[in-house]
Amino acid sequence: MAQVQRMSRLMVKTLRDDPADAETLNHKLLVRAGYVRRTAAGIWTWLPLGKKVYENVARVVREEMDAIGGQEVLLPALLPKEPYEASGRYEEYGDLLFRLKDRKGSEYLLGPTHEEIFTQVVKDQCASYKDLPVILYQIQTKYRDEARPRAGVLRGREFQMKDSYSFDTTDEGLAEAYALHRAAYQRIFERLGLDYRIVSAVSGAMGGSASEEFLAPAPAGEDTFVDCPACDYAANTEAVTFALKPVEGAAHPAAEDLDTPDTPTIETLAEHLGVPASATLKNLLVKVDGEIVAVGVPGDREVDLGKLAEHLAPAEVELVTAEDFEGRDDLVRGYIGPQGLQKVRYLADPRVAPGTAWITGANKPDTHAKNVVCGRDFEVDQYLDVVVVEEGDPCPACGAGLKLDRAIEIGHIFQLGRKYADTFQLDVLGQQGKPVRVTMGSYGIGVSRAVAALVEQTADEQGLCWSKEIAPADVHVVAAGKAVQTELALDVAEQLNAAGVRVLVDDRAGVSPGVKFTDAELIGVPKILVAGRRSAEGVLELKDRRTGEREELSVADAIARLSA
Repeated sequence: MAQVQRMSRLMVKTLRDDPADAETLNHKLLVRAGYVRRTAAGIWTWLPLGKKVYENVARVVREEMDAIGGQEVLLPALLPKEPYEASGRYEEYGDLLFRLKDRKGSEYLLGPTHEEIFTQVVKDQCASYKDLPVILYQIQTKYRDEARPRAGVLRGREFQMKDSYSFDTTDEGLAEAYALHRAAYQRIFERLGLDYRIVSAVSGAMGGSASEEFLAPAPAGEDTFVDCPACDYAANTEAVTFALKPVEGAAHPAAEDLDTPDTPTIETLAEHLGVPASATLKNLLVKVDGEIVAVGVPGDREVDLGKLAEHLAPAEVELVTAEDFEGRDDLVRGYIGPQGLQKVRYLADPRVAPGTAWITGANKPDTHAKNVVCGRDFEVDQYLDVVVVEEGDPCPACGAGLKLDRAIEIGHIFQLGRKYADTFQLDVLGQQGKPVRVTMGSYGIGVSRAVAALVEQTADEQGLCWSKEIAPADVHVVAAGKAVQTELALDVAEQLNAAGVRVLVDDRAGVSPGVKFTDAELIGVPKILVAGRRSAEGVLELKDRRTGEREELSVADAIARLSA
């Protein structure tokens, strides 16, 4: 049986004021309530109350993973670089990787994620189709060298994550494992009390094909997603698509040059000609693995460099510099147009559809051209969805205007396919006696991020407000101060504990009732039981932390209610 948690002995120091550098609710309240302590930028110590909440989240995750047949393992956080070099991610992760050498000069890294190592484990342990399918998972500390760690435990350089991996011999088996994880994640987030959305996503450095994110809407979120008020469509902004719709039958005059001095930007051009920016064609030059590439979008839209990089991965994408124009007479800075470009690949957003006419650069100083028609005056080598998504853009599913919202990513699931199996030649002996290449799925939940997301979604003006499932205790018993009140509070706490109720009791001497009540609200246990002015009569006050509802109960009734 667990012991009653007595605040007179518990290592918890509450604060009246927010930390000076705190911007988000989870940072402010987890520190003020004594749940976490900052060790360094992006590195946090989980104190006793915080550790209990963290472990309760992890328990829910474990229970649901076990329910779908997952087997828990624990891989090392300190990893050799060779597997990540083999997959290409040693370079792809760039500065996000923590890299180090041992005393012999051998190179290692601190694991940001473990696809490579899990693949090697299964290659070593599974030789036949009879050994599959299998789902392995761990709850492990991950490391990423964030340039600007912020938002408390929401975005750290060290964080806690559940990552699981499915291994199957068929694509149908992968789809089944993906569906199992998807349903398990829904149960996990519902048990935790999180408001969440499932959105279409891109795979990024993880690789693979099908990918969905689980997002918790919150103002502190670093992800932007879209949802449609008219249908059930929802997606990460990087996954939103726009259908290519060629304009047929429209007659346009021949292209004509315009004298446009000192108009190197869309804004100056539109003002000079008295036209909307949407009538112009913006052409951004980038380098893709060192090759200059032009990207065309309507003049009133911005290129989303993140989406562009995702589309062109694993190639490296960077903006051109002034030096890149040297020796290139065909590239006139500020006056680029797709017509007449030499040895430059031209990519465009689907809004630059065949048959559309534009005002764009004429590839001459101080000169633009009008009536430049896609498909007549220039060709698009490849269409990519690369514009920054805006409120009101058409829904890809039904055409209604999309809404933009901020959210915290709390989970991500991927159908990796055979990307890592190909890298490490992960084969098993098939039913026909021939080698079969294994297919994989990867599934992550941010355990520490889930704690932060819960704070962002559920906290109120008084402090934290946990659900019973993950709170550090079921009831917070407060002794208002006098000896008879403290004696009653401790007696009730022991009776509740004997009945299987998790109890935190504030028995601190020399602390005013006002401070105790304030701390009880701040700490956020679901039920607050006060031994106050009617203690001598054996009457307690029970308060619901979330609703604020209060009622007076006898000791027997209070114990019966809370242990039911």
